[in-house]
Amino acid sequence: MMSSLDCYQETAVTTQNKSRLIIMLYEGAIKFLNQAIVAMEVEEYSKKGRLLSNAQEIILELNLVLNVDEGGEISKNLRSLYNYMWSRLAVANNKCDPLLVREVIELLEYLKEGFNTISV
Repeated sequence: MMSSLDCYQETAVTTQNKSRLIIMLYEGAIKFLNQAIVAMEVEEYSKKGRLLSNAQEIILELNLVLNVDEGGEISKNLRSLYNYMWSRLAVANNKCDPLLVREVIELLEYLKEGFNTISV
């Protein structure tokens, strides 16, 4: 049985417009990535791995929902960018490299700002 909070959160997510949902996904990935950097700094490697994996799952989901047929060149470019970010996080996880994570955060922030602009 769902708690009142769970029900509210599910309703909040399912009633958002698509641009807002994408922004929420970007924000979630950015949050996980910032937490992963902290985990790297304090040498909590299993936590770092979980957090990077969570961010990769979000990026994978963003990639899977792209409609390349209708989105044209923009969707194709986003797909390439999502694939790049996913692979950079895999390398960051293996090398425990916060600079690679920051690179992905910057890309996600840039995309988030773009979606904020078009969803106003």
